[in-house]
This record gives sequence, structure tokens and C-alpha cells, in this order.
Amino acid sequence: MRIAKEELFNFPLKKIGIFGASGSIGKQALSIIKDHSNELKVEALCVNSSSDFLYEAVKEFHPRYVGINFIKDNHPLIRYCSLNNIQLFIGKDSASKIIEISNLNIALNAIVGSIGLDITLGLIGRCEILALANKESLVVGGGLVQESMNNHSTKLIPVDSEHSAIYQCMLGEKTDNLQKVYLTGSGGPFLTRNLKTFNSITVEEAVNHPNWSMGQKISVDSATMMNKALEWIEAIRIFQIKPDQIEIIIHPESIIHSMVEFVDGSYKAQLGSPDMRVAIQYALLGGERKNSSFPRLSFTEQLSYNFFPVDYNRFPILFLVKQWEKEGGNRIPIMSIANDIVVGQFLKREIRFVDIIPKIEKTVEKFANNSSLTKEELAKLTSQIQHYLGV
Repeated sequence: MRIAKEELFNFPLKKIGIFGASGSIGKQALSIIKDHSNELKVEALCVNSSSDFLYEAVKEFHPRYVGINFIKDNHPLIRYCSLNNIQLFIGKDSASKIIEISNLNIALNAIVGSIGLDITLGLIGRCEILALANKESLVVGGGLVQESMNNHSTKLIPVDSEHSAIYQCMLGEKTDNLQKVYLTGSGGPFLTRNLKTFNSITVEEAVNHPNWSMGQKISVDSATMMNKALEWIEAIRIFQIKPDQIEIIIHPESIIHSMVEFVDGSYKAQLGSPDMRVAIQYALLGGERKNSSFPRLSFTEQLSYNFFPVDYNRFPILFLVKQWEKEGGNRIPIMSIANDIVVGQFLKREIRFVDIIPKIEKTVEKFANNSSLTKEELAKLTSQIQHYLGV
């Protein structure tokens, strides 16, 4: 997979499209664009149903294209776009229509969940740079994404803090010199919680991450460490490395976002405060480093850097994902699709926290085979899994 290099970014004013603009990543991206308005221009904004948020964002950033899946017929956004020569697309295909006609320098896919795959596939070939925050695209449809990128000139910059860290550590290095990647994870809110009390974990506790400010779904993924399972797969796909070259380690402070080890025994680590804006800005500015007001580390104060091996009893998904990746076939896509559904059920308080991983495991066992799925087969499989899980 082609990873974007620094010398590729020579746009006088980068036209940015944000898909999933109302989520945590999308909102932070807009704040960065506001701070760098002399270099970045919002060309397109897409959301699912956050019409009030989108209305305010459109008035502030004046994009050329706006898309929303669901909106009331009398919402003022509709009239505002009409009066200000802004093309508004409404419906489940709104993002796809914008992708077809827009001419973006950089597109940020910040949609959460497996539904982001269609957006990723649509953007490849339609933008110069794909800033990818939707990890499920590569987890569910890694082969499809790889094939599409091989046939187009679109380049990729990862937005996940861990993959951005790996990307930055590998700049200027030869891939053959890479020995190992260390993918760090905080362990989430339940790193030290007594396992006997997991039956009583509430939604409020699960979404209360100790270090990062994230959306609810991603916060739950951090609590189960499914997010690290997805990132482990994503790293394999992005950097084209073997599974045994990636080790997940617990780093509670979330200061070292990831590290790489080289064949000569040297290491590179990317450090920073646990703030997603650093990785987002890096991607939106095309790998350039610009001034920011983001929090800084203070090395004159006492800082601790602790590392622990993964406790598979506490985080069983990190054992299961390695097994499913080794077995291959459709198991990893099933895992990701099922996780989207089951986490949604937990957030609706329909199931317990301790039910999340067992339900995913049973779903993988139910549908697993050794096939490599096409886009149409993925859609059919998603429908079957939804029915199986009662959606």
C-alpha cells in the first residue's frame, strides 16, 4: 500500500473533505482547519444526522458540498444552502454523490465503524491524499482497499495516533531494516479493575477513558481493547508487515504512541500528550509540522513510562484476533462487523459489558469460512450478521 511521503504535498491551498464531520475526529479536524485557514479550505462536509451541528459548521466554513443522510424537511440548513450556492445532498448516498463530483486534495474518512469501508473505496482515485481514521476499512476490506490503491494514485496517511506514530518513525527508513513494531495501548479504564467486578460495569464507566477524549463507540472499544485488535490488523495492512513483527504492549500513560525497532538494535518512538489533534493536524497538513497550541510534555516534571505485557484474561480479544488472523478467510471482517453491532447493543444497555467479546466470538464461529470476500459478499454477510444478532 502506498504511504504518502512528505515531498508529495505542494498544494497552494488544500481542499479538504471531511466524512463523519460531527464525530470526535471530525470536530477536532475542523478546529485545526480554522487555525490554519491560510493553508486549508473546507470543500465538503458529510454527516449522518447531526443537522444542527452541520448547519453551524456550514455557516462558519462555507463548504462547496454538503451531505447528510437524515434531516427534517423544514430544517434551516436546506434554505441556507440554497441561498448561498452550496450544493446539498440528502439521503444515504449523499457522501457517495459528493465523492463523485468533488475534487479534493485531502479527504478525511472519520466515519466510525465498518460502514466506513464504502467511503474509503469511493475516495480512492477521487482524492490525492486519503487521511484514514476509519480503521475498520482496512480490517473489513483490507484486500479490496489494497487492490483499489494499487490501481490509483491516491496516497494514504493514517490518522490513528498509533499508526501516525509508526508512519513518522518509518520516514526516511528502509522497510527491510524494520525488525519490530511496538503498538502501545493504555489498557483503558479497566486496566487494574478487579475481574470479579466486571459483571457490574456500566456504560458510563466504559466510556470514561482515563487519557483520551473519544466518541462512545471507540471508548468502549478501548475498554475491551478491541480498538487495539483492530489497530493490530490495520498496522499489518498499512505497513505490509508480518503479524509476528507487531507486538502489543500496555503503556498506561499514553505518552509513547508507538515504537519501532530496527535490525541494528536501535529504536524510534513518537512521543506526545494524549491528544488526537497532533495526528490529525499532521495528516491534514500533509506531513508538515506547523505551530499549534496543543499540550506539551514537561520533562522537568516527573514523568513515568511504564510498560506491561497484555493480560489475555482481562483482554481476551487480543488473543482471539491473532488466532483469527492466522486462520484467515472471513474471520477478521466478521469480528469487526459483529463488534459494531454488539457495542451498539451495550451502549443501549441491552447487554452487559462482559457479553461483548463472547457474542463476537460466537458470531465468528457461526459464520467463519476460508473465503476472501467481495464487496457484494461483505454486504450480504453484514445483513446475515445483523439478523443473527437481532438487529
